[in-house]
Amino acid sequence: MNDETQNTELKQFLQDHPDTSHLDVLIIDLCGNAIGKRLPRQSMGSFFKYGTPVCGAMQLVDVLGNTADPMGYGFSDGDPDAFAVPIENTLVPVPWGGANRSQVLCEFVDYKNQKPLWYEPRQVLKQVVERFAELNLKPVLAVELEFYLIDAELDDSGAPVAARSPFNNRAEAQGKVLSLDKLDEFQSVLSALEQACALQKIPTTTMISEYGAGQFEVNLQHQHDPLIAADHAALLRRCIRAVAREQGYDATFMSKPFADQSGNGLHVHLSLEDEQGNNIFTDSESLLGQAVAGLQATMSEAMAIFAPNLNVYRRFKPDEFVPVTKDWGENNRSVAFRIPPSDAQNRRIEHRVSGAEANPYLVIAAVLAGVHYGLKDQLDAGDKHSGNAGSKVDAELPLTLWQSLDAIRNAKILNDYLSTDYLNIYADVKQAEFDAFMESIFTREYEWYL
Repeated sequence: MNDETQNTELKQFLQDHPDTSHLDVLIIDLCGNAIGKRLPRQSMGSFFKYGTPVCGAMQLVDVLGNTADPMGYGFSDGDPDAFAVPIENTLVPVPWGGANRSQVLCEFVDYKNQKPLWYEPRQVLKQVVERFAELNLKPVLAVELEFYLIDAELDDSGAPVAARSPFNNRAEAQGKVLSLDKLDEFQSVLSALEQACALQKIPTTTMISEYGAGQFEVNLQHQHDPLIAADHAALLRRCIRAVAREQGYDATFMSKPFADQSGNGLHVHLSLEDEQGNNIFTDSESLLGQAVAGLQATMSEAMAIFAPNLNVYRRFKPDEFVPVTKDWGENNRSVAFRIPPSDAQNRRIEHRVSGAEANPYLVIAAVLAGVHYGLKDQLDAGDKHSGNAGSKVDAELPLTLWQSLDAIRNAKILNDYLSTDYLNIYADVKQAEFDAFMESIFTREYEWYL
């Protein structure tokens, strides 16, 4: 964003929102969490001109914000600052918290040369997107995000409790998929969410009641810029959680918060347009198959991105409508790569692998890398699966965290797109997070082995 654009955007925003008192400077970190600073109004002009310093290694911390000094970034290099700079057209009001706040999404740049940091997830995605110019194609995509509304208070063991209905103050024992009654019961929360998203330029479409108790899904509009689609997904998570808390609840994107309920997923819907704006999947089953074949080829290597922590792997069980094979199919929810029913112009791939807490920039980067690879090498996806593809787990898939970390470290395809250094640094962060997690003794160890 150049100085003139920055000044114009800020000036217009303050004219439209004259009571603004503070600005939240947001960065989406490696784990997909929003981190940053809160600046007073008098600092907004300087920030939009120069950015604000933040230690660069914050893009390399684990889910708790701890650094393991991956590749010498953190302790070894003296933990230097980068600069958080605003991303154009992301300055919006914050409609929760009772204050006249605003927020802006940022990315990290090197303070010396003003170039994006190579390990910035948004930059990783941008580099993959640019590869599609080689094919004279442009990706068009959107994200679906599932989450659970839960009570603000956890139970005595620290486990979540499904949200109690505003109508009768009772929590669901099991989900009511596609229930309009459930939408009506939680209308106050969902309406507040819809209004907040509109204010924050997050283009939501359909909201549905999902399979789990207190579980919902929000769909986002398709975008012709994958970076913007990823921005929307990342900001939607922050918005959902904030609105839920404003309404007296909480929200979680944990993939499997309840052992006996369905998991939370992040599904990516993808099509490709040629230079004339035509969907190449409309008339070419061959190109569609090649794109899917690339996703099949990269699925194992990318699993640590799609499923970034121990809990996510609890989703991958037979007959759970969660992919446990590399199959694809027409209008079939048991496969990893579904071709939803649609008119010809909207023919697309639905990538169904990721858990809801995965970083959307990295998920989309891995998905696009697979699609590009399949098209470039004209791969064959094989026959579509017409029955239940989820009855038996594919033993070749790395469906534990430790297997997936090995797979990403030994990647032969993704390293050409996301870079070997980034795959290694990502694996180092997630390995350190897992090692720290395993240092504690679980309650069940006492119950079983004491």
